Amino acid sequence: MVTTDIPDSAITDDRKDAMAHARDTRSTASRVFLVLLAAAVVVGALVAVFLVVDAQRATHAEAERVTAATAVTIASSPLVVEALATEDQADATRTLEPYALDVIADADLDFVTIMTAEGTRLTHPDIDQIGGEYLGTIPDSTRTLTEVFTGTLGPSVRTIVPVVASGGELLGWVSSGVTIESISETLVRRLPLSIGITVGLVALGALGAWIARRFTRGIAGDLPPGQVRDAVSSYESLRTLGDALRAQTHEHGNRMHTAVALLELGRSQEAIEILTETSRQSQSLVDQVTARQAGDPAVGALLLGKASQAKERGIDWRVSIDPDTPASPLSPVDSVAVLGNLIDNAMDAAATGTERWVEVSLRPSEDGGIILDVSDGGDGIPSELRERVFTQGFSTKPADAQGRGVGLALVRAVVAGVGGTVELSAHPTTFTVILPPVRGRRSP
Repeated sequence: MVTTDIPDSAITDDRKDAMAHARDTRSTASRVFLVLLAAAVVVGALVAVFLVVDAQRATHAEAERVTAATAVTIASSPLVVEALATEDQADATRTLEPYALDVIADADLDFVTIMTAEGTRLTHPDIDQIGGEYLGTIPDSTRTLTEVFTGTLGPSVRTIVPVVASGGELLGWVSSGVTIESISETLVRRLPLSIGITVGLVALGALGAWIARRFTRGIAGDLPPGQVRDAVSSYESLRTLGDALRAQTHEHGNRMHTAVALLELGRSQEAIEILTETSRQSQSLVDQVTARQAGDPAVGALLLGKASQAKERGIDWRVSIDPDTPASPLSPVDSVAVLGNLIDNAMDAAATGTERWVEVSLRPSEDGGIILDVSDGGDGIPSELRERVFTQGFSTKPADAQGRGVGLALVRAVVAGVGGTVELSAHPTTFTVILPPVRGRRSP
């Protein structure tokens, strides 16, 4: 039998690759379901903790209230006052012990201790403890005190109240209490309600996650998030490129119609000037695009189309492309989506601003990446909105406009996907995209 030794590192790497592939291929709907389900479980756990802590606090507060009310009632009882006023402690015990036991049973307490002014017990649930010294704090003045103290029955919440004669003389003390063990038993009895509420919340969360999963699957099918983002990027790329080419076609059509009309009128020189001007303007941009050896034809077509779109809208169009700008780590579709959305936003801002201009700049970064700047002469973005503009669904433009609330969020997602960054600065408003070098290519 032939055996082959496989390095543990290779197995580990293969397993990691398999796990990464599994994560990548998990559908968007499944991820939404898992995220929402996890959120429901976390919320349920937090609610459970809150309910338990609140129940513990409420049970402890109830114990303090019951012991205080009971002790005050006993201390003001004529029977207790008369018994403590006598000099015979044995007789006082015979009178007060049955009374104290009845109160313990009726008030659901663990002990009621009636004692002399010096703290000698006259009553106690354990008869053997009668005559001993009270274990607890006796106030140094005639005041009520509630505390947690460990006595003969263990740790307890207890309230001690003075018994005062009509003339103000201190006759003795009354202490009533509930052990911590009894408080814990009360808390345990309340736990099923807390658990039921928690389970109900988690069940509702799971139902909501399932509904969200079905809704997401109806929109995105079984595509993983990366493919959904690619689909949105492709749509945005086609949209902005289509707008640019439509504007370019419209401008060229207008110029051709004008030139033909001038030729029919015998004004050939003016017709030639119009066609020459069109060619000269396009050629200037073509020269910049083609001078960049690592350029993308789709980006070049986008810039040519956007130049026509800017002219159609009465916007001064400026482009500066460094011929040494390296290749982009983005795919052609993503490149068009990023640049097109930034230009669209800049044009919208410039069209409503006091200065109607848009400037696009492409240049290499020091590490061999790309720096893309898109500036406009618009009125700017308020400082409090500069981070929110990248949020999915947020837009300062009309809600019914096409693509609103998608462009800048998509730009940040696409750029971040290759390890780049998007920054926004003011005066003038400038979006700066910094892209890393293409993998495998050394920086100069």
